Amino acid sequence: MSWFDRPFRLLPLALGVALLSGCNVGPMYGPLAVNPGLVGDLQAIDVAPIPERLGHYVRNELIFDLNGTGATVAPRYRLFVTLREQVRTPIIDTVTQRATSATAVVDATYRLVSLPDEKEIVKGVAENIASYDRFSNRLSNVRAARDAEIRDAKTIADEIRTRISIALAARG
Repeated sequence: MSWFDRPFRLLPLALGVALLSGCNVGPMYGPLAVNPGLVGDLQAIDVAPIPERLGHYVRNELIFDLNGTGATVAPRYRLFVTLREQVRTPIIDTVTQRATSATAVVDATYRLVSLPDEKEIVKGVAENIASYDRFSNRLSNVRAARDAEIRDAKTIADEIRTRISIALAARG
């Protein structure tokens, strides 16, 4: 028996143990979730328009995270998000007196209300910080800043979706 065949001798045993161990693996927000109504509730959230480019990124991420199926569902909830973005330059080159890095700080205030009575279900603030290097090339700086915005948008949208999911699941 060669060294290559030895690990494969234990493969049937490992598969048998895995099948008999009773482990349950399934999607967290899919149809096999503990609370199947949560998927329908998340799909029924209408995300209000958010101004500016960063708002466009956050809104698109939220729409995809809440209803990634593309199905049109009658909205039972509306999500309002307000963004505030700051760019800070923590490190300055002493020779050129230019920033060598920057930090994009985003604060998102969100509020989920039920329709049509507009009763508030959950509200909160999500924040994220994304750093990027700055270069002498202006276009590189623009692209790096935009990439930081996109990273911020994905993280903010994920955090909002998680908090909304918890609130809707706790609600029943």
